[in-house]
Amino acid sequence: MSHKTIVITQSDYQRLDELLSSHFTQAIHDPKILRELRGELNVAEIVDSRNIPADVVTMDSIFQLYDRRTDELGTYTLVYPEEAHIATGKLSVLAPIGTAILGCRIGDSVHWKVPSGNIELQIADILYQPEREAMAT
Repeated sequence: MSHKTIVITQSDYQRLDELLSSHFTQAIHDPKILRELRGELNVAEIVDSRNIPADVVTMDSIFQLYDRRTDELGTYTLVYPEEAHIATGKLSVLAPIGTAILGCRIGDSVHWKVPSGNIELQIADILYQPEREAMAT
């Protein structure tokens, strides 16, 4: 997992804080992942949606991840758990990779351990960020 200070919007922070406080979430999700996300939120730089940098992965952002090990580039959307569907590229913020990516910037790498070893993915690009799109309209 990344230990960088992440940047997150006030609205994403509030919704994620509520999600983590939910008894339902606590009952059905891995406590380790919940602690990791809580830790990220506790040290995050929280900004107004209008002030989020365009190169930051926010909730509902569509982004590309580059896997150095396989030399593959994949496109994903960071979503809340109820919207997650890995077959369509929708990664839950409560999955290890989702927690690792939230608030990171283009060029940042995220690392975590899996049974087969370590995985390192780099955020190659952000194709859509809701906050950036809202400012353009």
